[in-house]
Amino acid sequence: MLRALLFGPGWRRGIWGCSFSSWQPHQPPAGLLSATEVVSHWAAVFEEKGIPEARESSEYIVAHVLGAKTFQSLRPGLWTQPLTPWQLQCIQELSSYRLQRMPVQYILGEWDFQGLNLKMAPPVFIPRPETEELVEWVLEEVTQGPHVVGAEGGPLILEVGCGSGAISLSLLSRLPQSRVTAVDKGEAAVCLTRENAQRYEDPVALDGGEEGMDIITHILALAPRLLKDSGNVFLEVDPQHPELVGSWLQSQPDLSLHLVAVRRDFCGRPRFLHIKRSGPQRGSPVDAWPGRQPARVPG
Repeated sequence: MLRALLFGPGWRRGIWGCSFSSWQPHQPPAGLLSATEVVSHWAAVFEEKGIPEARESSEYIVAHVLGAKTFQSLRPGLWTQPLTPWQLQCIQELSSYRLQRMPVQYILGEWDFQGLNLKMAPPVFIPRPETEELVEWVLEEVTQGPHVVGAEGGPLILEVGCGSGAISLSLLSRLPQSRVTAVDKGEAAVCLTRENAQRYEDPVALDGGEEGMDIITHILALAPRLLKDSGNVFLEVDPQHPELVGSWLQSQPDLSLHLVAVRRDFCGRPRFLHIKRSGPQRGSPVDAWPGRQPARVPG
C-alpha cells in the first residue's frame, strides 16, 4: 500500500464541535498562548483530576484543534506560535468533555486504525490499538496459506460484532480482492460501519499487486530519468515494504538508486523511505528514529 497524504492547517471538527458555552472551567492563565504551554496546562489539570493518560489526552486535543493527528506531527513552529482566542476556546470546550472522562476518540469524532481514518461515535465500541495486531495476524495467515476464495479470487471474511467496521475495512483495504461481511446486533454499529465504508478510499487506489510493490517499483524505475545527480525520492509505504524496497534496489544496480534512510511513524512502524540517486549502495539504511515506542492511546 502506497499512500500520500496532503493537508493544511485547520480544525477537523469532532462530533461535539465547539459550543462556546459561558462555562469556563480551569481556564489557562492570561498570557498562556502557545500550543506547548496549553498542552502542559491541560495535562496538569487532567492529572489533578485523575484523568487517565493526562498528557496524551491534552496533546491529542490540542493537535486536533490545530489540524494534526498528533502533537508530534505538528510543524515545530506551531509548538510555540501563539494560539488564537478561537483555538483556545475550542481546546477548552473539548477538554471539558475529557474532564467528564469521555474517551478522546469520541471527543475528536475520528481515529486512525491500520492507516484508515474512521469516524467514532458513542455508543459504538472504540477499537483498541492492540486490535491492529489481530489484523496483522489475519493478514499473515491469508498470505501464507490456502484459503476459501470468493467469486473474485480473494478470501471470504465474516466479522461478528463489527462496531465501527475497523477490522473489516482494514482487511478489505489490504486484501482488495476479498469479500467481507460485517454484522453487529447494534443498529448504531451497523450504521457507523456503513458510514465508514462509504467514506473509505477507492480500493483500487490501494491495490499495489501481490506484494503491494507494483506502483513503488514503477516510480523507482522512472526515477533515474527524472532525477539529477544526488536527487532524492521520499515515499510513504506499508510497514512491510522497506525491506522489500531495499532488496529490490539491490537487484537493480543500473538504476543507481539506494535506500539511505527509513523513518518510523508515530506508532513506531517503519513507514517513510528516503532514496537517493548516486553511486552503488553502501551499507544499510539508517533508521532515523531508533527505538521509538508506539504512542499511548488514552481510553
